[in-house]
Amino acid sequence: MMLLEDKVAVIHGGGGSIGAAAARVFAREGARLFLAGRSRPRLEAAASAARSLGAVVDIAVVDAMDEVAVDRHIDEVTDVAGRIDIALNAVGFDHVQGLAIGDTSLADYLHPVTGYLQTNFVTAKAVSRPMIAQGSGVILTISTPGARLTGRGLIGNAAQSAGLEGFSRALAGELGPAGVRVVCVRPHAMMDALDTSYTREMFGRIAADSGIAFGTWMDGLVGMTLLGRLPTLDEVAEHLAFAASDRARSITGVVSNLTAGALVD
Repeated sequence: MMLLEDKVAVIHGGGGSIGAAAARVFAREGARLFLAGRSRPRLEAAASAARSLGAVVDIAVVDAMDEVAVDRHIDEVTDVAGRIDIALNAVGFDHVQGLAIGDTSLADYLHPVTGYLQTNFVTAKAVSRPMIAQGSGVILTISTPGARLTGRGLIGNAAQSAGLEGFSRALAGELGPAGVRVVCVRPHAMMDALDTSYTREMFGRIAADSGIAFGTWMDGLVGMTLLGRLPTLDEVAEHLAFAASDRARSITGVVSNLTAGALVD
């Protein structure tokens, strides 16, 4: 039996690197997919890949920061599918890292904090309505190692990631009595996401500001891991599929460490 057979999944940021990878694995495991994001071409590409694996996929251009737009889309999904079993927020966007606090503006510091916490609040609030009504569901969030790291240039990312992990734990406590699980996944940087996400440009700026070649800077991230490598998009997507499945039905309120040993719990 497929992990997600007959499950209805909504992926915000469905055209992004993690969102598209999750869509492929969710499709292979039998889920009915609704992909939402701001770029129609990227959504269409992600949907095409998922359909090639046998999934039924709808796409919608939706700004996941817009509460009204997200609520409207979730109502449309429930009208079509009757339920929502899985909701993944894989929204990502460029932000400033690598600068000392004295060189970081208040706006640059708050940009990831406000943005990531806003979109996850908006999407979680919207999907919680049908999930509470049906008495089941899984909400998946994505954090970063910045929640646990320290050092120069991490303040905005650290505040955003730690805040999102705290949000996810609190949400799990609130929705648990209704039968809704919340799982936060914390991957490290992924080499195979560099060409399809904002991370190459962001990491490139950090490397350039540090006077280090980009490849050397990325090798430094690899050197931080116990496995001597970074995670891959497929590995993250496979874990998301498992966490969303009934095989993980006792797992909630956790942060899954997918950093390849860069962080040790």
